[in-house]
Amino acid sequence: MTDQNKSDQTTSSEKPWGGRFSEPTDAFVERFTASVGFDQRLYHHDITGSIAHATMLAKVGVLTDAERDQIIEGLKGVKEDIEAGRFEWSVSLEDVHMNVEARLTDRIGITGKKLHTGRSRNDQVATDIRLYLRDEIDVIAEELARLQAGLLDLAEREADTIMPGFTHLQTAQPVTFGHHLLAWYEMLVRDADRLQDCRKRVNVMPLGAAALAGTTYPIDRNLTAELLGFDRPTENSLDSVSDRDFAIEFCSFAALLMTHLSRFSEELVLWTSAQFDFIDLPDRFCTGSSIMPQKKNPDVPELVRGKTGRVNGHLISLLTLMKSQPLAYNKDNQEDKEPLFDTVDTIKGCLKAYADMVPAIKAKADNMRVAAKRGFSTATDLADYLVKKGVPFRDAHEIVGKSVAFGVAENRDLSEMTLEELKQFSDVIAEDVFDVLTLEGSVQARDHLGGTAPKQVRAAVARARAALK
Repeated sequence: MTDQNKSDQTTSSEKPWGGRFSEPTDAFVERFTASVGFDQRLYHHDITGSIAHATMLAKVGVLTDAERDQIIEGLKGVKEDIEAGRFEWSVSLEDVHMNVEARLTDRIGITGKKLHTGRSRNDQVATDIRLYLRDEIDVIAEELARLQAGLLDLAEREADTIMPGFTHLQTAQPVTFGHHLLAWYEMLVRDADRLQDCRKRVNVMPLGAAALAGTTYPIDRNLTAELLGFDRPTENSLDSVSDRDFAIEFCSFAALLMTHLSRFSEELVLWTSAQFDFIDLPDRFCTGSSIMPQKKNPDVPELVRGKTGRVNGHLISLLTLMKSQPLAYNKDNQEDKEPLFDTVDTIKGCLKAYADMVPAIKAKADNMRVAAKRGFSTATDLADYLVKKGVPFRDAHEIVGKSVAFGVAENRDLSEMTLEELKQFSDVIAEDVFDVLTLEGSVQARDHLGGTAPKQVRAAVARARAALK
């Protein structure tokens, strides 16, 4: 053993659990098993949980009021030290919990060692993660609502702007840009609902389950839950310390959210290309090329699209982490934090980027209109027109197909043909056909709930704004 390894090793007696051990922890194993490098971000929630725990212990008579006050003041001092950068995190103390408790004991003496009465690191960390995730969910919900509000503003602004609607990425029918944006909005509504539904299962308190079986002390879990703002305590101590469903559910929400943002991103990337040229993104959301001076790259949507794989991977990591674990707590669960933390950080960043960027999108209405006139986007309107004149739909479909073939040969849209040219395919076609062959006529005709008519777009925006408030 090298001198360095000797000096790196911590004696068993220095560990809070070291009484049973006869030799020190191997230096590599100590570093390998420590979580303090990443779980220190839980310090605020760890201290919040400890203050509530101490308050409850005093209420049931396990601590005196003086001990409670000493512990709470000490914990507040530890928090101040951490936030002021005066706190040195120790790998030998393994995790955020032991680091905080050791500093507390340094500050207030033996009373600090009483804080852990009636709990275990197992229920402590489960509580910390829930407190952390609950706070982050609230922040994410606000950012998601900000993006939704930006989409509504843009949709209202572009309620009359006509663009091609696509299926199979082929021109299908004219729609309004505002209507298209509201499709994105509906995806986010479902995401927001899933997030709030997830929060309900996050907001349940495992503290009091102790290591796995509960505790012999006369604790009041309902009081602790109330102090910490939880809806209720968990029901089963074994499940309390081993459950990570809430983290998996959150990552599932995040994967769906990122899937939606990735779909938005794909369209933005296409629409900013020279081939589409439907929109312009402000320069502050784009970058250039080191070699091609003309380039303006849509890096924000591209990067959001790429980060989707990262979040999907974290979901799979957590599912795999839990799939073979026996009850109750296992060291495997230490691996839940980094995927969860990175998922939170990633979606917060992506939502902020989109919430800032979306209201600044500029539609190139003329280009959208020209594109909507290509590809015979009003062909379905002509078929509907024929059906309303008494032509069976299948016959109408064939008539329009022949009309389109003629247009392809002549390089003209249906709306650009003369009445005589159209009548060669059906005698029922009359002058009023041009009311439905125009782009405006097409979108205005879809004037029903969920339709693309500008009137319906504005009504949908109004309903959405009311619901968002």
